[in-house]
Amino acid sequence: MENLHEQRVLVTGGTGSFGNFIVRRLLEYGTKEVRVLSRDEKKQYDMRIFYNGRKDLTFAIGDVRRIESVDEAMDGIDTVFNAAALKQIGTCESFPAEAIQTNITGAENVINSALRNQVKNFVMISTDKAVKPVNVMGMTKAIQERLTIRANHSRLNKCTRLGVVRYGNVLRSRGSVVPFFRRQLALGERLSITDEDMTRFLLTLNDAIDLVLFAAETLAGGEIFVRKAPAARILDMAAVLSEEAGVPLKYDVIGRLQGEKLEEILVSEEELTRTEDVGDYYKILPWWSKERPHALKQEFSSADYVITQDALKELIAKADKEFATMELATGELSKI
Repeated sequence: MENLHEQRVLVTGGTGSFGNFIVRRLLEYGTKEVRVLSRDEKKQYDMRIFYNGRKDLTFAIGDVRRIESVDEAMDGIDTVFNAAALKQIGTCESFPAEAIQTNITGAENVINSALRNQVKNFVMISTDKAVKPVNVMGMTKAIQERLTIRANHSRLNKCTRLGVVRYGNVLRSRGSVVPFFRRQLALGERLSITDEDMTRFLLTLNDAIDLVLFAAETLAGGEIFVRKAPAARILDMAAVLSEEAGVPLKYDVIGRLQGEKLEEILVSEEELTRTEDVGDYYKILPWWSKERPHALKQEFSSADYVITQDALKELIAKADKEFATMELATGELSKI
């Protein structure tokens, strides 16, 4: 990133899976200060122990729902990565009002604080669930995307460039299918498959970080950045992990859960004409752009990019290797 050594970067939700990885990457780059805003004191303490109290990593306890917390954390910041969210589909379905408070009101608080503090770059972390949403999480993230893009035209905006990144399921992240299946296999249980034909986009956390940093480096304001990610069938995932555990594939089809799609979409039909191919990524230009690159001829759907089981094994192995260097579960507070 341009002048990264001179920047102060705020990561909201910085103690989550994504937050841990981007904090590590920013510290490796030599960012002047990485500031983490989150609600969980235990996870912050574990991060502080993990990084041995280094001075270029600072913490703020607070909630994006509370504007005072956000304003204090935002002071003196150059770049913001907003990763604070309620992202579990089932949780958001059960508690939609809470999802609205965090994913919409909280996001708006972070955006408005960034504008008031004249932050240079702002990247909102979104998801494929925001495209043609059918669940509360996706609906709130879709609104979050619109809030971010609209803020480029706010009268309060003096110099801030705001953009969005979208990606699919992150392998090995909290609540993802890999640790869920591995736990079932370790307990000798049959795997739970919601639908044999279900497909999902997959990537590792470092892939996600690459996308986010690329967006921060190149955004002009209003763009949505999408990684060209592979996809896999959930049934193939079950087969690969069963083989890894050394047991035959045994599963029960339990039916799709509330708010689940059969396939996910990263670029919608409406966005096709505004989509530009930029190497490893697609860049969706804002609605007000006059450019029409037409890089995609059809929706970017997980059903069309399914990889083989051998390729899936390699991707899971890559994710495992990344997580082996970033596990904070042995932090001091976890021993109590």
